[in-house]
Parts: sequence; structure tokens; C-alpha cells
Amino acid sequence: MADRIPREFIDQLLQRLDIVDVVNSRVPLRQAGKEYQACCPFHDEKTPSFTVSRDKQFFHCFGCGAHGTAVGFLMDYDRMSFPEAIEELARQAGMEMPSELGPSSGPEADLRPLYGIVQQAMDYYRAQLKAHPQRQRAIDYLKQRGLSGEISAEFGIGYAPPGWDNLLHALSGPGKASPQLLLQAGLIAEPEPGKAYDRLRERICFPIRDPRGRVIGFGGRLLPGETDSKAPKYLNTPETPLFHKGRNLYGLYEMRQALRRPERLLIVEGYMDVVALAQQGIRYAVATLGTATTVEHLQLLFRQTPRLVFCFDGDRAGREAGWKALQTSLPQLSEGREVRFLFLPEGEDPDSLVRKEGQAAFEQRIEQAQGLSDYLLEHLAQGIDLSDTDGQARYADRVRPHIEQLPEGTLRHLLARRLARLTGADQGQLDPRPRPGPRTRQRGPRPAHQRPSTPLRQAVRLLLEEPRLALLEQAPAHWSQARVEGMELLTGLVELIRRNPAIRPGPLLEHWRDSNYHPALRSLSASPLNIPESGYEAEYLGCLERLAKTAREQEFDALTRRSALQPLTSGEMERLKALSRMISR
Repeated sequence: MADRIPREFIDQLLQRLDIVDVVNSRVPLRQAGKEYQACCPFHDEKTPSFTVSRDKQFFHCFGCGAHGTAVGFLMDYDRMSFPEAIEELARQAGMEMPSELGPSSGPEADLRPLYGIVQQAMDYYRAQLKAHPQRQRAIDYLKQRGLSGEISAEFGIGYAPPGWDNLLHALSGPGKASPQLLLQAGLIAEPEPGKAYDRLRERICFPIRDPRGRVIGFGGRLLPGETDSKAPKYLNTPETPLFHKGRNLYGLYEMRQALRRPERLLIVEGYMDVVALAQQGIRYAVATLGTATTVEHLQLLFRQTPRLVFCFDGDRAGREAGWKALQTSLPQLSEGREVRFLFLPEGEDPDSLVRKEGQAAFEQRIEQAQGLSDYLLEHLAQGIDLSDTDGQARYADRVRPHIEQLPEGTLRHLLARRLARLTGADQGQLDPRPRPGPRTRQRGPRPAHQRPSTPLRQAVRLLLEEPRLALLEQAPAHWSQARVEGMELLTGLVELIRRNPAIRPGPLLEHWRDSNYHPALRSLSASPLNIPESGYEAEYLGCLERLAKTAREQEFDALTRRSALQPLTSGEMERLKALSRMISR
């Protein structure tokens, strides 16, 4: 979706916003001269080192190095994706998102009617829990499961009463929504034309919200004693333009409302598990929606916290689900991320167990959850005699492919070393790309602000600090003809500023987010210039003059080489002489 948001829309949005207002709505700021300060929200500190600049539209922490624009702040602070951050900023600015951003309904889809009808459905179900003549069965069930009215209200829990078309009649008809809209939202089913019926009937209804809090679908839990014995106990909204079970998590929005920066997340399997854990004070649980954990789930989870604990029933199905989650997790375990596994006693689920033993005992189980490495090695050792050489060889062959799924890093290195100890094999055979030792460590490219300064890099850094420099009329001629690395970036910055003379540093940086240059630009913008503001103009023009000199020297060398191979034209000879005079000055 990120590449479908028009660049022009993002530019206009950032020109309209003030980063001070965005940050201050989440982290109270106090003015200190031209800038604003607070204790950094990204690390613990007692003395404020976090600054926000209204002139530059940047935030920067001198303690931990956090740096960026309003978009980056929301992505880091609220753990939003890029599209979510843009949508939130657009809402704050009173701008409507471009209509072509519907996930799967065609280029001109407008999803607002769908969001609206699903919200109406939640309101309807909640009203039925309060007023329907048969509501007591649902209320008694929720009380039996230990839920208070407060927690039920927080999660928006409702009741779908008996009957085939209650919701259909309540939300559609003259002056209301069309049945087609309810069908598109997954609220009703229509197996044959003219034979539509409510999907959820005689069920407890759990609204499923997206990270922004918008209702996108429902989960329904069949009430005990429901007459249709063939009906599934749990029923989800089908895939719709709003709802994709492989990309959404139940309880994520409620978790984010309760905990700004959770230390860990507990991933469970059921709606009632999430709500029951929240009732007991465990507010960091979320649930997959009747499907195995996907890569998209993991990416969403790791945006919230680097520590995940998967919680499964201890039966065979739970063990199989845990193994699938491990296999999906392996490629996502970059440095700093951790995944653990908690398998509950046979016959228990989080809902029943937390009500039985309470918050403290259940959280003790979470603390003692099995690490991914232990679970991996234990699971693959089943049926193998590790005291036997042949068994050790079979074991190494089983484990090696899983080690190779891990990204380069400490976990991969330590797991290969541990397997080598268990089997007596050579670690290099178990991991063909072991972590380099101190003598062989490969040095990666240094961050842009740590590299030796060049005229081009310094010119870029100056533009990120003071874009108006690109408008100076006394810039030397032909500087852009120098063949040096990064010239495309510098010329692109200059052209962008000349098209938008009022652009500020924050929006200027954000314009390049989707390019390969963005990491270097972000690093440069966070580095100190170490020259007074009064010297910016002279420094910038000096950088361009050095680039222009490089261009002249390169042209002189090219003409000289050509003259050794063939006679130059009279015009080329004159140009060569002129270049010689300019270079010798």
C-alpha cells in the first residue's frame, strides 16, 4: 500500500502539519528557545535530551540518536506502519486519503461505506446485549466466564440474537444500507439470489479492530445449548476488503490502548483468551484469527515489541500449531528479536487457566516459557538416539536446514555451536556461514555521517539543514556535471527544492523515504554540521565550486586522452586551452 500513496499527497500533508503538534499530543513538550524539549520517549532518561524543531520539522534525541520526521515519530512511537502513519496524520490534518487505496476492491474503491456499516453492526450487537428479550443467556454466559461489564464494554462485546435476518432487517432497507453492502462487508451470506441471512446468529460477538481502532469484522462464539449442532463453535467474518485474517490480530488495538510500549506480547488462539487475560490484568495478549501465524502477523507483532511468547494448548493440535509458528518465525529473527513458547497443561486454555490460578501464577508460566532454540532442538530430537553416531548424524541433518533459515547473527551462530556440541560435528559444516571471529570480522559500510566528508556529502547535509541554499543564484556553473557518487541525489534535492521553495527539512527528507538514498539521508540529517549558521551559504557555494572544479578536471582529462588518439576540432582545442587555464589558477 505504501507505494500506492501518491508522493504529492504526502508532500502536501507534511507541508500542512506541524511536528510539534504531532509529538506534543503524545509526549508533552516544553519550549526551550526556538525548539521544544522533553525526556526521550525511546529510552529512559532524567534530563531532557529529546528536541523537536518547528523550523526544521525534525525530532532528534542527543541521548539515543532517535531522529526523524512526524511520519517516523508515529512509526516509532505508536508502532505504526508507514501507511498507518500517513492515514493518522491525514486525519489530524483534516485531509482525506486518496480513494484509490482500497486493498482489493479496484483502483477507485472507497472503503468508508464498508467501515461505516461494520461499525453500525457492532453498535447493533452491543444494543442487543443490553435490550434483547433473550439477552440474559448471553449475559449469564459472560459472567460465567468471569467477565465484568467494564471489560466487555472495552472490547465492544455484543450479542447476535436468534433468527435468520435480524441484522439484515435492522441495517438495510429504504433509507439505509443496501444488502449488497452488508454482503461485501461479510455481515450476511447469500447462497442463492434472494436468500440472504445473517452470518452471526445466537452468538457472542467480538468486534475485530484494526490498529487504528476501526471495526473491520467479527468473531462469533456459539452460545451453549444452541439448537444447530452442526454450527461451528467459532465463526469469523470471511475475507473482505477490510478484513484479512492472515494480516489482522484480535486485541491488538486494545493492547495498544492499555500499554504504550509493551515489553512482550503473548500470542494466544482465541478471542475469549484475550479478554479473560485482560480481565485478570494481563493486557499484552493478542490472538490470531483462526489461522496459523503468518509472516504478516510476525511483522505486525515485531513492530510492537521485540519479545514474543506463543501460548498454545498442550494437546497434539497445540503442539502442531506451535511447531508451525516456530517455522514461520525463523527467518524473521533478526538481531534483538526473541520468540518463546508456552504450552499449557492438557485440557487447559489461557481463559480457563488464568481464572483458575490468577494473574501472578499465569505470568510466572510466561516468564518460564521455553526458548525457541530449546524447543527446536527438543522437537527434532524426538525418536533419535543421540548416544549413537548414526543418530547424531540424523539429528544434525534434521536441524541444519532450520539453522539455515535464521538470518545472520548471534542466534544462528550460537545454535550452530550448540548443535556441534550435541553431535560432535564441525560447526562449519552445520552453519556454512558462521559468524566471523574477531580477526575475520567483515566491516560493513559506515553510517553516512561517519564517512569522510566530501563536497557532495557536505552539500547534501547543508540542504537538509537549510533547503533555501538550493535557491542561491550565485552557484557556479557546471557543478552538476561532475561524475561523482551521489550526484543524482544532490541534483534531485536541488530540483525538488526549486519546485517547492518553501519546503522545510522534514518534508524534504520524507520525500525520499521510498528511495535507496533514504537511510543515508536520515543518517546525514542527524549528524552535526559543526559550522555556524552564518557560514552555511559560503560553505555550500564552496562545495559546489569544488564539484565544478572536479567537472573541469574530468573534462580536461577526457579531452587530453582523446587528443592522443585523434586530432581535436578547433572548438575542442579552444576548450582544452580554457580548461588548462582554469585548472592552473
